Amino acid sequence: MRLTISRKHWASVVLAALAVFITGVAPNSQLIAQEHLTQNDVLPILEKNCFQCHGEALQMKNLDLRTREAMLKGGDAGPVVTPGNAEESLLYLRVSGKSEPKMPMAPVPPLSEHDMLVLKGWIDQGAIWGEATTAEADTQAPGDKANASYTEYKERVITDEMRQYWAFQKPVRQAPPAVSDARWSQNPIDAFVKASLDEKGLVSAPEADRRTLIRRLYLDMIGLLPSPEEVDAFVNDPSPQAYEELVEKLLASHHYGERWARHWLDVVRYADSSGFEHDRTLATAWKFRDYVIRAFNEDKPFNRFVLEHIAGDELDEPTNDNLIGTSFYRFGPRVRFREKDNPFYRYDYLDDMIRTTFSGFMGMSVHCARCHDHKFDPITRMDYYRTLATFFGYVRYDHPLAPKEEVEEWARTTREIVEQFGPLREQVAEIEAPYRIEQFNERVKTLPEDVQKAIAVPVEERTLGQALLAAQFERNIFSDGNDDTPGVFDEDPALALLTRSATDDSSHAYRPNGRRQRNEDRPRIKVSEEDEAKRAPLLAKIKSLEEQMPEPPPGVEGVRDGDYRLAPNGPGDNPAPGKTYRYPYEDLNNAYLPEPGANYEVPKVHFGANGLVLAADQEAPVVEPGFLTVLAKGTEPVAIPPDRDDYVSSGRRRALAEWIASPDNPLTARVIVNRLWYWHFGRGIVSTPGNFGKMGIPPSHPELLDWLATEFVRQRWSIKQMQRLILNSETYKQASSFYNSENIEDDPTNVHLWRYPVRRVQGEIIRDVVLSASGQINLEAGGEPFFPSLPLSVRVGYRQGRWDLTEEGPDTWRRSIYSYWKRGMKFPMFEVHDQPDQNVTAEKRNISTVPTQALTLLNNEFMLIQAEHLANRVMNEAGTEPEAQVQTLYEIALSRQPSRNELNTSLEFLAKEREFQLAEADSSSDEGLERSPEKSALARLAHAMLNYNEFIYVH
Repeated sequence: MRLTISRKHWASVVLAALAVFITGVAPNSQLIAQEHLTQNDVLPILEKNCFQCHGEALQMKNLDLRTREAMLKGGDAGPVVTPGNAEESLLYLRVSGKSEPKMPMAPVPPLSEHDMLVLKGWIDQGAIWGEATTAEADTQAPGDKANASYTEYKERVITDEMRQYWAFQKPVRQAPPAVSDARWSQNPIDAFVKASLDEKGLVSAPEADRRTLIRRLYLDMIGLLPSPEEVDAFVNDPSPQAYEELVEKLLASHHYGERWARHWLDVVRYADSSGFEHDRTLATAWKFRDYVIRAFNEDKPFNRFVLEHIAGDELDEPTNDNLIGTSFYRFGPRVRFREKDNPFYRYDYLDDMIRTTFSGFMGMSVHCARCHDHKFDPITRMDYYRTLATFFGYVRYDHPLAPKEEVEEWARTTREIVEQFGPLREQVAEIEAPYRIEQFNERVKTLPEDVQKAIAVPVEERTLGQALLAAQFERNIFSDGNDDTPGVFDEDPALALLTRSATDDSSHAYRPNGRRQRNEDRPRIKVSEEDEAKRAPLLAKIKSLEEQMPEPPPGVEGVRDGDYRLAPNGPGDNPAPGKTYRYPYEDLNNAYLPEPGANYEVPKVHFGANGLVLAADQEAPVVEPGFLTVLAKGTEPVAIPPDRDDYVSSGRRRALAEWIASPDNPLTARVIVNRLWYWHFGRGIVSTPGNFGKMGIPPSHPELLDWLATEFVRQRWSIKQMQRLILNSETYKQASSFYNSENIEDDPTNVHLWRYPVRRVQGEIIRDVVLSASGQINLEAGGEPFFPSLPLSVRVGYRQGRWDLTEEGPDTWRRSIYSYWKRGMKFPMFEVHDQPDQNVTAEKRNISTVPTQALTLLNNEFMLIQAEHLANRVMNEAGTEPEAQVQTLYEIALSRQPSRNELNTSLEFLAKEREFQLAEADSSSDEGLERSPEKSALARLAHAMLNYNEFIYVH
């Protein structure tokens, strides 16, 4: 083949070569050196490549690269910029690879030659910095300072250039590349991965042995150990379809949903309590947990799953599962106490809803634009408030999960009884009033002088500070002090009954968990004998009426549309005597819950509103709902109200849900298939699963990610179909023990998957596999959560909310997904093994190695008890022969036979332990399981096995 070059091009090549020969510097470098370089040239390079680790959110090694001053100050290694001399500047030395480790580290790609030269030229010119001192200042739109008022704010213009960012472009399906290796040509995933390995010059690992594969699949797919019999059957199965059949068996197991629901519950920040200082129990949260397990087991299409989470109640013919899905918006951290006193709580809850929706489903940090335009992504503050308007109609609502006729009959019966409470309670309150006032006056005398003075001032003459001081005490004059107790009938259950809505652990006749607790069962204020003779019959009548109350039908805490301004009182919301809640709103024509046929308008959203000063909130312009401008140019949402005569809703959430779940949305399919990849391999193709924006890490295999996203939609959003592809790939079946020194040097973090990544299982699965090994696991599925046993000292140290103290036993040896998750107090075994923060969407779980993990597995009572049971199991299956016991122990715990060295070491350990136990036999006072010296020695060995690294790692 003859190559021809034009005379003009040849001349340019010669000139370029001559320039390099004479100066030693490429022409591009010369041109850059001649430019006047400032922070405007450098900041985009640093923002793209360095700010993930040295920016606003994180400063590793105490290094911040956002300002010149911070670079001159430096981090743990000292200053990183020497103005005027790039060759002495640690920043340039690291990005150029002249100093180790080279930055940025994988999976972030190295700087391009152009960017490196710009950085070098900028430093050599003196590291010039103009007026803008940070990346944030440089990217702000005019007037976009934090919390700018509507008169100061000017929305950033979203340009077509901004829309060209890869994550905002619809996935493009490319044909899998052709590969010559027959092993890697059967599965499209393998073709993409092998092409990447070949391009990087990386050698792929061989396929793992069958014992490793079955253990890997069981831990990955159902979170339990395979039995020795299952391992032997798979190893000895000559069928070429044996592996595929094993994959299908595990996908069909009901334990599959228990394992994979846990991953999703991390995303939706699931917990069984509300957090904050009261940390109240969410009585029906477990129904959402069971719903997620069912969804995975049934392989519910993910786009349907999205609709149910965001707008299950707004579907045309909602099922119970659709309604349970709306619990998604009741899980975030919530105060659930005196919320009418603090209207800004609602805006914080809305922010939590926005954060969880967009981080969870679309990998975008929209919540960062609450106070100003997003600093890195093209999301404006106005975008945030358009999104807020989409959610603003929500109110808390407990959806009945029973036939309509049953609910109406219950409501009718209950209403008749409840209507009799009011007069009786008024009479009781009238009798008790003088005593409560006297009691209050005596209590006032013990208060600080400033509080006494505040109470003495007439209500209308009090300053704001005096009003706050006095209110803390006056609101309790006619209260029995139980406002914060869940499920209490107190002031006015009839109002909540008629709306059929509970406001979170408050005193309402309809509570979906059906629990009731009666004020009249508690000690009441003492009165004279004469007044007691009047009060006693009234209390007896009240108690009699309460006993006639029918149990409410099942239900679940969810959301629906309404007018939050008309919400019934919740816990602690009863105003102080002579006071009412007044909001600066005009006359309201809405109802808390809109009735069929009635006029309903979503409350207006005002730009910049935050609930701190309600009157000021109303002065700003009204914002209409809208999609993110960068993803929906010129497209405004069209509300999709439910086509039902019995239910009124705006349809705004459904419009958002349809947009997010659309195959045209460039992010949703990408984000979930990337999460699946992360859950299977320990690292996503995008290694920041909750952030596909500019502060996230670019994909390591972009063509594969887009192929998976398009295939996911083509397979009708089926999670199991994608897992079939992944699990049957050679990429997944590679050995983890493979070592190649060149691979280690070129790809030390295994970004390109030249071997299967070893990773520790979650803390919950550690507990499950311990129970699986001991044979004591209680596989009872679903229902209310159990409380794992923990030391009294832990519970005493955190008294808020509920935690039932239990003892280790079969009732508490259920799978960990069914355990009670408390926001304010994590279960120690889960916490030390990196349980995520339950207050926000967990992008991914940290994997740490700290001493408390080893100490927990060594000393925890649960571990010691299970080691005893594992020893019993081994003796029952292997008999009394030590060698057979060791072999059986390895087969149970590690799904393999011990090596000769492991066998000999274990036998020596058993012999020494038996001798020790015999020597100590006379003084032994062990309680619990009766143990011979042989059984005691075996229990020690079993305990050591449960502490083996291999036992808690996926290989």
